[in-house]
Amino acid sequence: SDVKSYDLAPNMSAGVITDLVVKNIQNRIYDFIAINFANPDMLGHTGNLTATIKSLEKMDQCLKNIVDEVVTKNKGVVIITADHGNAEEMIDIPSGKIDTEHSCFPVPFCVIGPAESIKKIKLRPNGILADVAPTVLYLMKRDQPQEMTGKNLIIK
Repeated sequence: SDVKSYDLAPNMSAGVITDLVVKNIQNRIYDFIAINFANPDMLGHTGNLTATIKSLEKMDQCLKNIVDEVVTKNKGVVIITADHGNAEEMIDIPSGKIDTEHSCFPVPFCVIGPAESIKKIKLRPNGILADVAPTVLYLMKRDQPQEMTGKNLIIK
């Protein structure tokens, strides 16, 4: 939407995106859906902690709706990850000043699925971003192209 700053509309289009994704899952249109919820990153850049928290609460709701549809209703798998951090570090502790830059912290890699299949999965530690695509391909039972230098994060 047309707003001067994302902190004025911290939910951005997350609800609309979630509704569309859930509809596409229900209609079984795709085998794989990648979603970029930009809220935490864009709100982190504003430096507005209150608006960022509001956006994260919206993300919690959206992710719950997607996980419920994929995992609970369809026995599928959801992976939640990021390519960088931002919203988790909005105040520079030593100086107390607002920090609006990307952080250098490791990002999460969460695999969520039906208990009977996911409880057997063990992830190797210290993965890198290049390992995400090979892991997705493994879960989808697809071959990893030679050009991909990353390694599957799942311990076989």
